Amino acid sequence: MTEDEWKKRLSRDRFEVLRKGGTEMPFTGKLLHNKEAGTFVCGGCGLELFSSNAKFDSGSGWPSFFNVIRSENIDTREDKGNGTTRTEILCARCGGHLGHLFNDGPEPTGLRYCVNSSSLDLV
Repeated sequence: MTEDEWKKRLSRDRFEVLRKGGTEMPFTGKLLHNKEAGTFVCGGCGLELFSSNAKFDSGSGWPSFFNVIRSENIDTREDKGNGTTRTEILCARCGGHLGHLFNDGPEPTGLRYCVNSSSLDLV
């Protein structure tokens, strides 16, 4: 889709995060404290990303997951913004920015997918 098509399809907040790589303020996301069972999908295209069974409270201020539904549904790339080097995570279908991946999560993976609420829907 073109940038104008994305702007029409997404709310301003979602567009800023998914298409421009923005980050919502910590502890403000609608899904941070959500404990409902379901599947977290990309807010841009609906691709299945995370199971509620993999969600945990990391204390970081963003929804966090220790595993993905399918590894091929997430792309990663190096992010050198903000004066640090991190691993950015993106939706493999639409390229939407989701958040970042860290190696400080719980077992069994030791991973923490730190995700913006505005980049997700829960179904």
